[in-house]
Amino acid sequence: MSLSALRAAIDLLIRVPALWLSGLICGMLGAALWIVLNIYGTFFSGRLVILFSLAGLFFICGMLASVKKNGSTIPEMLSDSTSYYFKILVPTLVIASGILLVFVMVVLTLALFGIQPDPGLFTFLVFGVLMPTMILSFFYDTAVIFDDRKVFESLQRSIEVVTAHLADVILFFFGCLLIVISVAFPLLVIWILMLADRLEPITLYNETQVRAITHDQLTAIIGIEGVLVTALVIFIGIAVLIPLLYTYKACFYRQISRTAPIIRQQVGEYDSKGRWYKY
Repeated sequence: MSLSALRAAIDLLIRVPALWLSGLICGMLGAALWIVLNIYGTFFSGRLVILFSLAGLFFICGMLASVKKNGSTIPEMLSDSTSYYFKILVPTLVIASGILLVFVMVVLTLALFGIQPDPGLFTFLVFGVLMPTMILSFFYDTAVIFDDRKVFESLQRSIEVVTAHLADVILFFFGCLLIVISVAFPLLVIWILMLADRLEPITLYNETQVRAITHDQLTAIIGIEGVLVTALVIFIGIAVLIPLLYTYKACFYRQISRTAPIIRQQVGEYDSKGRWYKY
């Protein structure tokens, strides 16, 4: 199922060039963020992350809607983005806020007892809270678009689909990992070759010195030319990965959601004689 969804995604990306729009926009935003980070520091870039994330989500909404329709034009994608944007943004904020709240509550609770959080605790939170939450809620955005679900209904539907096809979902995540590696590794090789002269001094460092290199030191080594080359590599990587991964995700969800059970909670009440009245 995962492999057939990947083939369907690649076929869509070939037939519908408009699907690459979201990748191009997100790639430009990612490259711009990298440049701002290295020129102006974290003060401005930290604030731009939120704005750029909101802008990127807008175009991703249209791409998912286009996959649902098996293709659409750019004006249609922009119209769909406007229609679905807040329907996807709200559950996104709910998930992010829930995860953040758990981390804050754990840290504050430990602080009340005078316990300092250690790396082991954060590792437990990542694997015990963050990853299960992300896996179970991973398809909330596709549930909004493909099944026309509301905020909490989209989360419920995502959980239903994941639990009903857990093995297929795990294979899907492995497929995503292979895609990321297949794109990132060649780009890393190209980046090293383009900056080989500037990176040559690092080859003389021992293992301890290499681990001790900070972001500012690396930026000083590669210079402004290296920053621009890195921005280009980031642009290409995001421009390829965003359309490929999200189209793959949408095609995969469309396949497994057809066989996943749909659980709808009835709303109503019993009267004094025990009769059920549905609202």
